[in-house]
Amino acid sequence: QVQLVESGGGSVQAGGSLRLSCAEASGLIYSRIYMGWFRQAPGKEREGVAVIRTTDGSQYYDNSVKGRFTISQDNAKNLVYLQMNSLKPEDTAMYYCAAATDWVTQPWAGHEYRYWGQGTQVTVSA
Repeated sequence: QVQLVESGGGSVQAGGSLRLSCAEASGLIYSRIYMGWFRQAPGKEREGVAVIRTTDGSQYYDNSVKGRFTISQDNAKNLVYLQMNSLKPEDTAMYYCAAATDWVTQPWAGHEYRYWGQGTQVTVSA
């Protein structure tokens, strides 16, 4: 069974930084094409934060995080990172890692992703 495991969440003050990691624990995703970070705050819909196309490193960012968040990958280790700088209280959410193994037309949309992690909580205080 495919497993994605997130880590690195926590509580920080506004302006602080966190780095989230996503590990593909089962070793079965040989053909993942997109790796994405999504988040969901209480009472809000899930939204795409950052996506990387593993084949060429192309990246997508939601406007709310552009210039503050950076997604990166270590293919040798099957790891994907989300470096989050200049965090704001509105970044508070559960953050999920997801993998898509097909070519998709909307890589920023959660429904395009087959595999999901359990999430890691990020809390930013004012």
